Amino acid sequence: MKSRETLMRLYRFDVDEKRRQVADIEIMINEFKRMATDLDRQIEAEQEAAGVSDVNHYAYPTFAKAAIQRRDNLTASATELETKLETAREELSIAFEELKKVELMEERGAARERQESSKREQSDLDEVAANTHQGVFS
Repeated sequence: MKSRETLMRLYRFDVDEKRRQVADIEIMINEFKRMATDLDRQIEAEQEAAGVSDVNHYAYPTFAKAAIQRRDNLTASATELETKLETAREELSIAFEELKKVELMEERGAARERQESSKREQSDLDEVAANTHQGVFS
């Protein structure tokens, strides 16, 4: 009984840990996308202020060039994280399936124990009834 409880606790911990990993990756992706969107706004504002939108123009703002590079880096990082997120989701799914298997085994074991206990109890009651019956007719 104890080993099954320990096993279930271990599987639940694993599922919880994988859920946290998925959530953390999702938060990072959203944060990177938000930062990239903010940089897009800053780039547009800088281009409007300078009156130049051609990156190759000699008067193109240096800040806008640097912001474009940062935005591209953030976008690339978000794309890499999306790949990691997919892997983390698959691992979570596998861990969840394993947990369900262990829970099902636990349910079956508990049902089997209840059935065995019920059989023992019925056997004891039958024995008491038989002894009582013999005592009455003796």
